[in-house]
Amino acid sequence: MTSKDDSTYGRQFAGWYDRIFPKGGQADLTAKKLASLHPNHGLGALEMGVGTGRIAIPLARETGEVVGVDSSPEMLSELEKDVAAAGVDVKGVRGDIRTYTDDRQYGLVYCVCSTLSMLLAPVDQQQAVSRAAERLAPGGVLVVETHNKPAILAWHGEQQRMTYFVPYPDPGTGLQTHSTLVPEGDLWHCSHIWFEADGTSRVGTERSRLTSPEEVDAYAAAAGLRPEGRYSDWGSAPYTPQGAMFVSVYAKDT
Repeated sequence: MTSKDDSTYGRQFAGWYDRIFPKGGQADLTAKKLASLHPNHGLGALEMGVGTGRIAIPLARETGEVVGVDSSPEMLSELEKDVAAAGVDVKGVRGDIRTYTDDRQYGLVYCVCSTLSMLLAPVDQQQAVSRAAERLAPGGVLVVETHNKPAILAWHGEQQRMTYFVPYPDPGTGLQTHSTLVPEGDLWHCSHIWFEADGTSRVGTERSRLTSPEEVDAYAAAAGLRPEGRYSDWGSAPYTPQGAMFVSVYAKDT
């Protein structure tokens, strides 16, 4: 992942990120959808906020080379170990998605799992989308997945603070989240407690900026991209304001 404060996110979550967002399952389905959107596998793919490689590793199995940018050395260390075990063509690069550049043009650039929303100001989000657009080859595709602002606001209703628990498939495991909305700046603060079956727990806190689909459309338009589609999930279900996430697809003219 990548945020303005990249010194803490990876340090907090790298060791148990894969417990919250497991590899396989939904991650593999996401990779298959991204592979279907990739217009030219020979040009490779670029992930903005690669984390531990939950998406990059299965995508590389589908399409070949993936370059993954992340600001967290802890996340990149986990990525390196999993890439070595998987034997796939994924290269992790430490960098800031707002300023990252290289001498490549890719067929697919993607920024998923709400990485864009971890940038806490519109100018930073615009910079990240602009950098992504610059790395696209003509005819290339940008895919953005992030939290759906209308749904999160509706879910909170009149409550600024909420606490909820999500049980996971492994018996005795789950994630408790303390969620706080900060209207100034559209900020969303979440403190998480992960419970293991042996009674141990992990704690981490993250901040994000709730971002509407229309804002992401505006960022993409300013970067010279045109909209190709918007969905509520990786199964291409039609977008709905009630969906917790949205996936937007943009293309660069040939």
